[in-house]
Amino acid sequence: MTVRVGLTGGVASGKSTVSAILAELGAVVIDADAIAREVVAQGTPGLEAVVAEFGPGLLTPGGDLDRPAMGALVFADAGARKRLEAIIHPLVHRRSAELEGAADADAVVVHDIPLLAEVGRAGSFDAVIVVDAPSEVQMARMVGDRGWTREDAGSRIAAQASREERRAIATHVIDNTGSLEDLRRRVEDVYAELAARG
Repeated sequence: MTVRVGLTGGVASGKSTVSAILAELGAVVIDADAIAREVVAQGTPGLEAVVAEFGPGLLTPGGDLDRPAMGALVFADAGARKRLEAIIHPLVHRRSAELEGAADADAVVVHDIPLLAEVGRAGSFDAVIVVDAPSEVQMARMVGDRGWTREDAGSRIAAQASREERRAIATHVIDNTGSLEDLRRRVEDVYAELAARG
């Protein structure tokens, strides 16, 4: 039996690292961010819909979506973010369902969804893993590792669900304030538990 798992975590929480470890352990990982890029690639109906809604100013000279410009717009304007989500989320959901349908019957299928708490879909999974780190740790990673300003980092954190809101939907919380080895051990434990359900 397929075990359907939602994976989420705030920006710079380490969710991508956890996703990669789960894939190494044998999970089928369906990355909503990667699919969100795929559905607005050049020549897609998704990109046409975004341009129709927001105008051609959000395209690069080469005709691709200018992701930094789009990001700056939607993280500063909740209304714009909702309009973008109304275009992209149904497309991502449809593609994710196709990929899940292609997985083996006994697979652990992990849906890597950064905004799982925000979109209210936690109840559609057999389990929800939340990768957790305090906001000061997230801030330090964004400023130190990614070179963001404190203001940009703060606005990105503020645009997402709170730490408490994410933890409230979790069946498994993976703390990511220790070493990579600590993280890997915790992910291995959670994966073993999930795989045993299949």
